[in-house]
Amino acid sequence: MKAVRLEAVGGITLRDVDMPDIGADELLVRIEACGVCSNLRAIGIHRDGGFAEYLALPQKQAFVLPAGLDPMHGAFCEPLGCCLHGVDLAGIKPGSSVVVLGGGVIGLLTVQLARLAGATTIILSTRQASRRALAEDLGATMTIDPTTADVIDAIAGPVGLVPGGVDVVFECAGVRETVEQSMRLARAGGTVVIVGVTPQGVKAEFEPFDLLFRELKVLGSFLNPYTHRRAAELIASGTIEIDRLISRQVSLEEAPAVIANPPAPGEVKVLVVPRRG
Repeated sequence: MKAVRLEAVGGITLRDVDMPDIGADELLVRIEACGVCSNLRAIGIHRDGGFAEYLALPQKQAFVLPAGLDPMHGAFCEPLGCCLHGVDLAGIKPGSSVVVLGGGVIGLLTVQLARLAGATTIILSTRQASRRALAEDLGATMTIDPTTADVIDAIAGPVGLVPGGVDVVFECAGVRETVEQSMRLARAGGTVVIVGVTPQGVKAEFEPFDLLFRELKVLGSFLNPYTHRRAAELIASGTIEIDRLISRQVSLEEAPAVIANPPAPGEVKVLVVPRRG
């Protein structure tokens, strides 16, 4: 069978490999689609993952999806599960105000979950106009272009959209700038949830006195513990919009180049489809 392998730093190749050996507590899964993403003791890192025609999967990590569900939608269960965990930690209440920093797939899924949780003000900040427009279609009440406005003043300033700051901030971009912004966008007593993955070694500046004085709750949200089944149910029910998050589908042959390069402008999620083409 064919599989994409990371063989060295920057060395991503397509190989012909043997079919997986299946243990007593494993399943042989034929891959229909797998999203471009990764990090930990995880499928695709410490053991072979979904960029292949078949995968050996521990039974306890398998969830049955409805037969009629589009496999392209099923590939979103993992990122949606990560977003669900972050929203669970945030404790959004009906009427809450929310800021989402970052307009990638995690930010756009979080917008939808915040709306479902009852938030009535949902502001997304991202540089790309196409992502801002999509966010507004998916439930954001307002969007901000951080290249044309000071995000702090525009949202939490005295004449901003939510003077004094919002109840919950989700940092979904994984860069220093947005991590620092998140601390200043939450109201006194508000909550900041770090969902984006910054590279190890990156430092962000904030004032401990500010966190103390304003009694901010700063939480890290790591992956998707105990949320995968709920994510699958949300997708299967059609509650979460998926189709508009799929930017394009590529074959296994195209995958190494896609993975090795940054997303094209406007792209949200690229799916690798082994039997494409």
